[in-house]
Amino acid sequence: MPNRAANHGRGAQSGAPSSRFGLAAREADGDWLDVHDSVDGPVENLRTSVTIEHPRTILSFNGSPDIPFDRSINAYRGCEHGCIYCFARPTHAYHDLSPGLDFETKLFAKPDAARLLRATLAKRGYVPAPIAMGTNTDPYQPIEARYRITREVLEVCLETRHPVTITTKSDRVLRDLDLLVEMARANLVSVGISVTSLDPRLSRRLEPRAASPAKRMAALGKLAEAGVPCHISVAPVIPAITDHFIEAILEEAAARGISAATWIIVRLPHEVAPLFREWLETHYADRAGKVMATIRSMRGGRDNDPNFGTRMRPDGVWADLFRKRFRLAMKRHGMGQPAVPLDCTRFRPPSLDGQLSLL
Repeated sequence: MPNRAANHGRGAQSGAPSSRFGLAAREADGDWLDVHDSVDGPVENLRTSVTIEHPRTILSFNGSPDIPFDRSINAYRGCEHGCIYCFARPTHAYHDLSPGLDFETKLFAKPDAARLLRATLAKRGYVPAPIAMGTNTDPYQPIEARYRITREVLEVCLETRHPVTITTKSDRVLRDLDLLVEMARANLVSVGISVTSLDPRLSRRLEPRAASPAKRMAALGKLAEAGVPCHISVAPVIPAITDHFIEAILEEAAARGISAATWIIVRLPHEVAPLFREWLETHYADRAGKVMATIRSMRGGRDNDPNFGTRMRPDGVWADLFRKRFRLAMKRHGMGQPAVPLDCTRFRPPSLDGQLSLL
């Protein structure tokens, strides 16, 4: 059984390693649990650790037909926000770490990101296209306040006039408002803030260390007021847990001057599915079966559809219902899809010594 006290403030209920790669699993012996407090003292709450990583490259390219970008930067591995539904959790298994509690407590930071990006942008023949940030882990998770890697990357992009898209669940994005405003004037940036519900108690269970829904909404309003292109992302929609907030989220976003919105149904790849099931049994045992049955009905009878072309397109009666509700709510508030293309024509390659090239 997971130790609920030790896991307080975390999304995952356990830290079991992935079974996909044959990693060794450890279990606490029942006799040891009976005497642990008297021998070693109470189990302490899990603490966050950060390991410095020095990758050889920082810009990742993809050929997926399901996403609207072909390159991305992730300044961090793992995410302290601890969103139980995070589709990036399985990436920790590649490091012999748990996609559960390790993903949100054992983080990796890449302080060389800006330097590596500069080197990539300086390469002869590089063709610019919007760089997506926040595609795997949140660029504004709590440790960004200390490492400021996201800000350094944005400074390079502003200097070279390279377009960027940002997705986050944090109002910490406002700490870089000075850069974002300047980039917005040159049509170089777009920001999406994800809001799953308007209930702070539900949010603390679902995404325990992310900013509260109210703070995210306020951040959207401040971005819009400052002239930074931004949209609300109702993501992910979880049947019987968050779907009843769809209309209210769009209504509040529209009231704050947001005119564009997107939505994504929950995805449960690899180890995310059992972690999510465990979370449901812990917090919503009364409806766990209904939630999973609805998800499977939209994923061809499986917990997750991994196939290109369909993995981001839920199917079936429930999917059609959510899609219709979203469209009607958008129409009611005069909202549309994010559609303003960013400007790639202003790009100026840097030289490796930090000076912009004259070529």
